[in-house]
Amino acid sequence: MEKTKKIRVALVGTDSLRGKELKNVLSKKSFPLSDIDFFDPDVEGEYSKLTQFRGEPKVIHHLDKNSLKDADLVFLASDKKVNREFGALAGPQNFRAIDLSGAFNTEESIPVVVAGVNDEVIEKKAPGIIANPHPATVVLSHVFHAVIKRFGLVKAVSFILQPVSAFEESGIKELANQSYCLLSSESLSKNVFKEQIAFNLLSQTEKPDKDGFSSVEKQISSEIRRVLPGHDFPFSLSIVQVPVFFGYSIMTYLELKKKTDIQGIRNLFKEHALFELSLPDKSSPVSVTGKEKICVGQIKQEESLPNGFWVWTVTDNLTRGSALNAFEIAERIFSKHSS
Repeated sequence: MEKTKKIRVALVGTDSLRGKELKNVLSKKSFPLSDIDFFDPDVEGEYSKLTQFRGEPKVIHHLDKNSLKDADLVFLASDKKVNREFGALAGPQNFRAIDLSGAFNTEESIPVVVAGVNDEVIEKKAPGIIANPHPATVVLSHVFHAVIKRFGLVKAVSFILQPVSAFEESGIKELANQSYCLLSSESLSKNVFKEQIAFNLLSQTEKPDKDGFSSVEKQISSEIRRVLPGHDFPFSLSIVQVPVFFGYSIMTYLELKKKTDIQGIRNLFKEHALFELSLPDKSSPVSVTGKEKICVGQIKQEESLPNGFWVWTVTDNLTRGSALNAFEIAERIFSKHSS
């Protein structure tokens, strides 16, 4: 029996939302770590900032171009600029990198991976950098992948309710501050969102293209097609910005090739360990905070279109939508070293 190889891991962007959640996942999950080093681009002096990992104090180090040269695996959880700069060192310094910021997601030469859906690209291409996709891509890819295998898919349409944490800490702070100001009858400021987000809905947060779609909406569509190659079904989506701190809620219309009923759809998701069936009134962003599964709530069947179904899903965008997918990619990269 081959002895398990221990992996030296580095986490860049330790104090970002993604970094904190990834650190939490790594601390709880079994992974063949020999050591883990933490880095943050905002740390200027050595030993000036501490964190904890598995109950032990750890230093968050200053980040420079020699920081990662001894790592086997680097999780890039900082902003896009930093991730691009240090991700580019993966080849020259011979480490594997997983980017969680979307910095490399539009580059066709760098694979976008949803663990459990298109793992084969990891083995076939052995890429130096892998792009962790948008949280909505993770959720919808799993839904479509399961449906296609059982029933086939004619077309799909998704309405994505996006939390403010999609805009990192600044989005969270703006919603919190605006909510406080409105309840206190004080004037509110708008920095992240052009319009009031507290107690409000926004159909647009970015400049649209000539067809009215944002770059994020196009990114998600492109990522899903890359994750599910060979399944050429018409698909469209639209994002609505909602005043929720965490959790993506997605209502998806599915038109199937094979006939089934609501119970057939429920049975499909019940058989997959990644999904969790929930009562409609219990499937909300609040109910999935910190959870690892994709929660499936209400399922509706169209009367005029017997093969048409609406499926409601909610998922923690930082846990299942980001950190867990990155962790599972890492497991697959280094699985050949396991005993």
